[in-house]
Amino acid sequence: MGTDEKTMFATARSRIKAWIAAGAGSAAAIAVAGMMGAFGALHRPPAVLAPGQPIDTGQWLATPRRAYLSGEGAYGLPLKPGDRALVVEIELENRTAQSGKDYFDLLRPLTPIGEPDAKPFVVLTRDETMSPALQPGLPERMAYVWAMPDGSTPPKAVTLAIDGKVYKAQDNLYGTPGWFNRHELGTLTMPVGADATTPDLRP
Repeated sequence: MGTDEKTMFATARSRIKAWIAAGAGSAAAIAVAGMMGAFGALHRPPAVLAPGQPIDTGQWLATPRRAYLSGEGAYGLPLKPGDRALVVEIELENRTAQSGKDYFDLLRPLTPIGEPDAKPFVVLTRDETMSPALQPGLPERMAYVWAMPDGSTPPKAVTLAIDGKVYKAQDNLYGTPGWFNRHELGTLTMPVGADATTPDLRP
């Protein structure tokens, strides 16, 4: 956050506090406090995250486990002749009250992988189910798989941006609850192993 943004945020916070102190109703005070908390979360500078450590993204508790190359397809996904796959395994725990699969944009590679802006396949590692809905409170290991075309240089490490969202009881457009305001929490660099025997990353 730049100096001007910090000054603007501090000024807005002090004015709202003064308004609340002047006699705003309790419901309004709670709404404003939530708004300021969400605003502060969105304007926090991205952090450098540690491999093997749990990351609270809002909807998910995410623990990056390992990254490796696969030359024979990964978790049942076919590859073209000569292609390889970069696989990032991450343990996800659904922290919401409903089953969901809103995890496709949870992480974004900053290291070039295959085609620009290519989306990964996401697979449940224990039974190779493609893009399942994950139940609340039940940790599952998921594999994010990107195809690397024949001839591309495999990275020795992959840097990922980890994104989070903020819960709102009512959104501004439809007045419905949900997770909004996707923002970058931080970046994570993982060494890339030679194959699926690569050990888990530990703190």
